Amino acid sequence: MTEPQLLKFDRRMLEALVCPCTHSRLEYDAEKQELISRSANLAFPIRDGIPVMLVDEARALE
Repeated sequence: MTEPQLLKFDRRMLEALVCPCTHSRLEYDAEKQELISRSANLAFPIRDGIPVMLVDEARALE
């Protein structure tokens, strides 16, 4: 039996998604599985291929 595959983030979603705080564009960090908002200084997690666009779930950038 094989291990379940992790769902991959569909990069085409970047065309439709914006930062919920600033409404600016997002960058995709494939290594950390996050969407980065430079203008808000936040990183939004991607879980099971789905971006979690909640400010309460975002990580502050250093």
